[in-house]
Amino acid sequence: MELTERQKQIIEIVKKQQPISGEKIASLLGFARATLRPDFSLLTMSGVLLAKPKVGYLINEEHSNSFFVDQIAKQRVEKVMAISVNLTKETSIQDAIIQLFLEDCGSLYVTDNLEILGIVSRKDLLKSALGENDLTKIPVGMVMTKMPNLYTVFSDTTVLDATKLLVAHRVDGLPVISRKTYEETGRKEVIGKFSKSTASRLLLDIFNKDI
Repeated sequence: MELTERQKQIIEIVKKQQPISGEKIASLLGFARATLRPDFSLLTMSGVLLAKPKVGYLINEEHSNSFFVDQIAKQRVEKVMAISVNLTKETSIQDAIIQLFLEDCGSLYVTDNLEILGIVSRKDLLKSALGENDLTKIPVGMVMTKMPNLYTVFSDTTVLDATKLLVAHRVDGLPVISRKTYEETGRKEVIGKFSKSTASRLLLDIFNKDI
C-alpha cells in the first residue's frame, strides 16, 4: 500500500499530538472532516491508526514498525536518490580527481548529453595516479568502466530491489536511469544515483520511524 501525501501528513500529526480527534486533524490540514473520512478509514483498516471513541486517533505501535519498513522498502528510488556528479569522457583524470574530492563522492558518471557512457571510481583514479603519467593529458574515457559493463537501476525501481543490487554486485552506487526517457528514446539518461550512503540513511529513517 502506497500512502498519499495527505495520509502521511495525517500520520505525522497523530504521532505528534495523539490522541487527537478527526475534527482537529481536519482543522490543522484545512479540510472538512468529511473530506478526510476515506483517509481515516484506510489508515484504521490497514492498522496504522487506532480509533478510540471519545478519545481520538492514536498510532498503532504494534503495527507501525513493520508498516514503516514496508513503506520505505517500496519507495521508488527516484524519491530518495542523490544528485549524480557527471563528467564528459574528455575530462582529464586530474580534473576528475579534483571533482571527486570537491563533491566528496565515491564515483563519477561519464555522460554524453546525460546519457550514461561509463563510471569512474576512486579506485580507477588511484590506479591512474600511480606511476609517472601526466594526468592532465589522460581523459577519463580511457580509464572508465564502460557500458554495458555497468549496473544501473530505473527511476521506478524499489528501494528494496536497488539495495539488493548494491549488495549482490558489491558496488558503492548505482546510476538511476529515467524510465520515461528510456522507453521513449532508448537513451539511458542519468537523473541521479542510489548509493550505500542513501541506503544507510533510509535504514536510520526506519529506526527513527521518520518517513
